[in-house]
Amino acid sequence: MSQVPFDPLLDLLVTNGVLDEDQIAVLREEQRNSAGKTFRQLVLDGGYVEEDDLLSMMAAYQGCDVMDLGAATLDTDVVNAIPSSIARMYNVLCVASDDTSVTLATSDLVDPRVADEVSFSLTKEVRFVMAKEEDVSSRISQYYGDESSSVADMLAGLGEGLTADEGVSADPNDVASLEGAANNNAIIRFVNLVLYQGVVDRASDIHVEPFENDFKIRYRVDGALYEMKAPDVSMAPAIISRIKIMSGLNIAERRIPQDGRIAITVAGRPVDLRVSCLPTAHGESVVMRILDRGAVSLDLENVGLPEDVYEQITMDIEKPNGIIVVTGPTGSGKTTTLYSILRRINQVDTKLLTAEEPVEYDMEGIVQVPINYETGNTFPKVLRAFLRQDPDVMMIGEIRDLETAEIAIQAALTGHLVFSTLHTNDAAGAVMRFVDMNVAPYMVASTLEGVLGQRLLRTCCKECKEGYQPDAETLDRISLTADEIGGRPFYFGKGCKTCNGTGYKGRKGIFEYLRISNPIRELINNRAPTLIIREKARELGMRTMREDGVRAILDGYTTVDEVLRYT
Repeated sequence: MSQVPFDPLLDLLVTNGVLDEDQIAVLREEQRNSAGKTFRQLVLDGGYVEEDDLLSMMAAYQGCDVMDLGAATLDTDVVNAIPSSIARMYNVLCVASDDTSVTLATSDLVDPRVADEVSFSLTKEVRFVMAKEEDVSSRISQYYGDESSSVADMLAGLGEGLTADEGVSADPNDVASLEGAANNNAIIRFVNLVLYQGVVDRASDIHVEPFENDFKIRYRVDGALYEMKAPDVSMAPAIISRIKIMSGLNIAERRIPQDGRIAITVAGRPVDLRVSCLPTAHGESVVMRILDRGAVSLDLENVGLPEDVYEQITMDIEKPNGIIVVTGPTGSGKTTTLYSILRRINQVDTKLLTAEEPVEYDMEGIVQVPINYETGNTFPKVLRAFLRQDPDVMMIGEIRDLETAEIAIQAALTGHLVFSTLHTNDAAGAVMRFVDMNVAPYMVASTLEGVLGQRLLRTCCKECKEGYQPDAETLDRISLTADEIGGRPFYFGKGCKTCNGTGYKGRKGIFEYLRISNPIRELINNRAPTLIIREKARELGMRTMREDGVRAILDGYTTVDEVLRYT
């Protein structure tokens, strides 16, 4: 079953004398650096308690029994008493069933809200027994088959079946009709499965889009959009209303944009979804940004910075004051890089404040403030308040206008280290972006310490990538010669089941880091154009993103087409 928030399990272990305060502090630090490992996994991996003893404690806490699921003989009809979508979503297995109730084996503490949701979905009373995590997962795979193919099949089948279910269609202008359809069991299962599939595929976003005669559900995986088979367009109001209910939005309001949040646990992993609803000509378009701690390592060593860039930036983030900016388009990993930097410098003797829209990851020890323009909580207003909070380090989600830029510069001039992002094509372009905001060049030159430009490129699928010798035309496209590559092969992915036929699986960052040295400051003061600043930086040793992309090609990570597409 889904793991409850951190404190109940922690309290249980403290109450049973398994952990003391020093051990808790060590585990907290391990969890921050574990790329999404649950507290339960860390306790078991660290040998603080045996799994059998932990299950006994949790069973006593829940008032249920422990079951040896690995040795149990299960009836297939009993297992199938719950849909595979629920089994996979909540990591549970049905071990007993009758007309009024089901008994589910789970390996985690039961969140009462999720228990109520499962009970509502099944229209039966739900009881639980505790079992080993490995036994629950292996039995789910045994009875429900391969995850990747079966989930897609379930989505397609359930989507096609929605049109036939009574009570699923809804009148978009009738709130009661929308509520009824959104709470239909088939709609609940379908939406849960859509979210589950997005997390399993490590998608960054899920797009739910109604058109005049069509309804599309698409996942963005590794920067590219992939469409799944969606139900009939008549089901769109019910599905969108279900998402709005889950994210706490007003289903009766369809005239203005709305933003919400869904906190779910998928197979024991906590996942946040940021939900954006936008009114369109044919209904509401919904985009859900998936923030999965298990898929992102907020550790500067794991961002993928080249060694020379890593050494330079780790020196600059230790400076007492100044501005360091990360640039790139939406979805280039700027926020992940900034969070990794903040984690690196987050110490007891340092006060860190962030202003974000929205707060994407909760970080212990950092004061994070969400920006909300509807309530007047704007970047300038929050930043002015920050200066009265005695900070050492400030992070601004994005510098968008002159007022925000001026406050950031004022903070840097008064002894604060400021981090932020800008939407520019490269590192050198950030300088002119400040000037375009009407910031005085001498102010930029005196406060800016470094600019990190970055992109995310799709990497070749390891299962199907093949090497080849590039021809002269290919080498000319990336300004290389045959002598420079020294006979090293280039790679591409043929396409296979692992990468859904795309030839790509996963992404890798490419970077350029502009250190603001005295020669660069002089050019900024003289209002030199971006091209001159870039060329001077190259003379001083900066490697451009194109050059870093070529390095990724030669190392066999990505393709020529990917590098040319993004640089």
